[in-house]
Amino acid sequence: MTSELSLATVADSAPAVEAEDTKQGMLALGRYLRAADYRFVAVTPDTHQHYLKRMAARPVRDLRDIFGWSRAFREDQVSIETFRLMQQAGVLMRKGELWRSRVRWSSLGDLLCAHSAYPTDSADAVFFGPDTYRFARLIQSHLSDNAGSVRCAVDIGCGSGAGAMLVAGACPAAHVLALDINPQALRLAALNSELAGLSNIHTAQSNLLADVDGTFDLIIANPPYMMDSQERAYRHGGGKLGAGLSEQIVNTALERLAPGGSLVLYTGVAIVAGRDVFLEGLQQRLTNQPCDWHYEELDPDVFGEELLKPAYAEVERIAAVGLVLTLNR
Repeated sequence: MTSELSLATVADSAPAVEAEDTKQGMLALGRYLRAADYRFVAVTPDTHQHYLKRMAARPVRDLRDIFGWSRAFREDQVSIETFRLMQQAGVLMRKGELWRSRVRWSSLGDLLCAHSAYPTDSADAVFFGPDTYRFARLIQSHLSDNAGSVRCAVDIGCGSGAGAMLVAGACPAAHVLALDINPQALRLAALNSELAGLSNIHTAQSNLLADVDGTFDLIIANPPYMMDSQERAYRHGGGKLGAGLSEQIVNTALERLAPGGSLVLYTGVAIVAGRDVFLEGLQQRLTNQPCDWHYEELDPDVFGEELLKPAYAEVERIAAVGLVLTLNR
């Protein structure tokens, strides 16, 4: 049985959100952007860098340049209202005689998600990009046939909260937990959920499900899967070629799914000599387990620039994959 008591307990222990005035300022800024029909599709860091180089000599043109592309701007290049809202939200950052936004805003269908500005160099950066869109499609595909059976769900490593919001919107009667080890991610996930008008999401700090009791009808996760020399939380997957955290999530799901419950895992895998080592490990781990599972390569080649780094010297390519595992009843 799903434990609703544990949900309430975890919700009460969630970290405090930003100071109320800053939080309200961020909400006002998000509503302003929505009213202006602001939309932006987040790209890979490599594409983002190339675009900024191309646009370096051109003036800032619109809100997408400021809140999507993270371009520096002069105060007279934005409206008085835009600058005032940015001040109230506490997102203005001076760069010499120019200003930049500390956050970006990206679209996911009708949702608008605040996340870290480019470049995402800090240890507590909250990333949103092409992986988010692929993860979203995997969630939506699963929920198209299974939304009615979800009473209690959890997003492990929620980041901006995009996955949790998709589940909460599709399953309005469900309790949805958004968990992360990063307090900044939890603040933005809570903000984005409130902006979307979703009241059935609760944020809490946890390493995997270590601080959460009960079982779940749905576990979703889009964990970091890179080998990152700085070991930034949103990038570094640990283990062999970045697969460590994904493996831990599979093990956790097998212990914490309710009968009939599902894990929807989106991750990346390093392909070495034509072999998907993560898949081979899954085949061994899931042998004789009381579950059905489907594994699919969603994109054969992502983040190719990573192959230039020493940690990937033996890797042919990095593929994006999706795993849907359902525990037998």
